[in-house]
Amino acid sequence: MTLEAGPGTPMVYLHAAMALMLFCHAADGQENPERMLQQAMVSHQAGQLERAIAQYRAYLKLRPDAVDARSNLGVVLASTGRYREAIAEYREALKRRPQDLHIRLNVALAQYKLGEISDAAASLSALRSQQPADRQIMLLLADCWLRQGEDRKVIGLLTPVEEQDPSDLAIAYLLGTALLRDRQIGRGQQMIDRILKNGDSAEAHLLMGTARLNAAEYEAAIADFEKAAQANPRLPDVYSYLGRAHVQTGDTAAARTGFQKELEQNPNDFESNLNLAVLLKQDQDYDGARKLLDRALRVRPGEVRARFQLAAVNLGAGRLDEARTALEAIVKQTPGFVEAHVSLAAVYYRLQRKADGDREKALSQKLTLQQRAERAGQPHEKIE
Repeated sequence: MTLEAGPGTPMVYLHAAMALMLFCHAADGQENPERMLQQAMVSHQAGQLERAIAQYRAYLKLRPDAVDARSNLGVVLASTGRYREAIAEYREALKRRPQDLHIRLNVALAQYKLGEISDAAASLSALRSQQPADRQIMLLLADCWLRQGEDRKVIGLLTPVEEQDPSDLAIAYLLGTALLRDRQIGRGQQMIDRILKNGDSAEAHLLMGTARLNAAEYEAAIADFEKAAQANPRLPDVYSYLGRAHVQTGDTAAARTGFQKELEQNPNDFESNLNLAVLLKQDQDYDGARKLLDRALRVRPGEVRARFQLAAVNLGAGRLDEARTALEAIVKQTPGFVEAHVSLAAVYYRLQRKADGDREKALSQKLTLQQRAERAGQPHEKIE
């Protein structure tokens, strides 16, 4: 029977009969494989993880097709933070038992822990199609989509469930977060009110702070985020939002502290990696900024803001060809991205490509005028 690791607290399942088995050495002096497996499982349950890893591996050399033992090895590896090795073992187990839902969930959890949120979301989506009533899978998938900025997917996923069970505060919190990010303030406020009915909480203050941040009420947002952090310093996103609010007030020192605190407990928070990278870039710490942006792009592959900042870091560090290639791809994909045109013009000028620089500079100026006219509701010439 497999020793399963679920989210939060690991779940351990051990067949009682297996725990009672006692095997002797074979007559030729070689270790009996079943005794080796028993020893590995005993070490596993006793928390002697490195010993269990060695014992499982020794057993699997003799019994490479033992799916449960290989899955157990993945669980132990994940428990020690060796998630890539764990995924490799889970994949091997799935080759022999491809429909095992417990192993597939463990793959998704390891991907999540690695910060490979896009891969985790894909794994969880496939699992949800087979187990649509599984609340754990649903909440994990919603969390992955929130981390990827897929707020409308979260709204579509959770709205029907929330309507059936309005008392589920975890769903109300995730849904409220997505609604506020999507500027659906009225519905988001309903989720806040629902949480507040159960008493003053960190979650309620975080949601209220998010609403005030969206409304440009920065000082009030900071007060709410600080209350949320005081009530629950481990609440996901609280320091990230606090950092973003401080950025808006111009207090970059406090913003840096907020982002650093968030990353201490959640190294894969996209917004904290992105925003702290911007601050490091301003300090000309290009290596530090690049590391944070690489991590941000592992969480949200292809995200244009992170790609732009990475290009800006390369521009600042003098890596002009890398910056040019990235910026040309960005303006092709997102032609209305004014800052990308401005930076690309700067790259061209530094590469002595004046004509190209002039073209990008002129285009950025036209785009700026167009966007101002759009905000003012004035007629304008549309740039294709």
